[in-house]
Amino acid sequence: MKTYFECIPCFMQQALKAGKMTAKDNRQLKTILDETGCLVKTFSMQSTPAEYGAEVYKLIRKITGVEDPYKEIKQQSIKEAKELYPELKNIVKNSENRLLTAVRIAIAGNIIDFGVNKKFNLKEDVQRILTQNFAVLDFDTFNDAVQKAKTILYIGDNAGESVFDKLLIEEMSDKKVIYAVREIPVINDAVYEDAVESELDEVAEIISSGAKAPGTILNQCNENFLNIFNTADLVISKGQGNYEGLSDVKRPLFFLLKAKCSVIARDLKINENDIILKGINIS
Repeated sequence: MKTYFECIPCFMQQALKAGKMTAKDNRQLKTILDETGCLVKTFSMQSTPAEYGAEVYKLIRKITGVEDPYKEIKQQSIKEAKELYPELKNIVKNSENRLLTAVRIAIAGNIIDFGVNKKFNLKEDVQRILTQNFAVLDFDTFNDAVQKAKTILYIGDNAGESVFDKLLIEEMSDKKVIYAVREIPVINDAVYEDAVESELDEVAEIISSGAKAPGTILNQCNENFLNIFNTADLVISKGQGNYEGLSDVKRPLFFLLKAKCSVIARDLKINENDIILKGINIS
């Protein structure tokens, strides 16, 4: 997915938000915004927003020395999600179609995103998504792919959302599932420690993709991840950032996400706030 003009003010908003959390004073905050503005001037519109997000957060780390601005927020998100886990587990257990319900719950977790300028109420939004119609629902092909797969690569997105991912992975418990996270902290995306805190190590092998961006950019990923990406029987991609980086790849995969911004919605040809389970390159 290319960068749209609407992404540019979003980069500035992200810099402002992270800067307020990490800058030691207003002078340093102004430096963050000034240098982000200069950085944006160099961006081509043909690369993905996730690539440029990596550059913005690299700049913030350099100026402030803070490696993980969202650390406390991520821990709180994981805590809140784990408190909901028993109730959500029962919903899956008692549903007519456990796999589809687990997909819904995994997508519901995608609202835990501090990279978009929106507020959310976790419990209320989860309940809403459990009854929301899908804008795109390629469930039959997804179910078929799950049944046939022996190895599944599940590319995670945000911390907290990772707990919701666990519920879906548990419905594929007879498969070998590899759960990929970011190499370093960026926004509130999950890194290895967040995945372990979410107890994903109980249901999957956790690996780093090598990504330092808020999304999966294949030419920036490590060799181990790329080998798994190319050979896994099924690839599941969660969230907007991973969609930005992987929407043009040639291999079969499935996107699970909620469209939380107009740019993503437009690229997917759906409406903002829609939810999707979308397969690409599926024969």
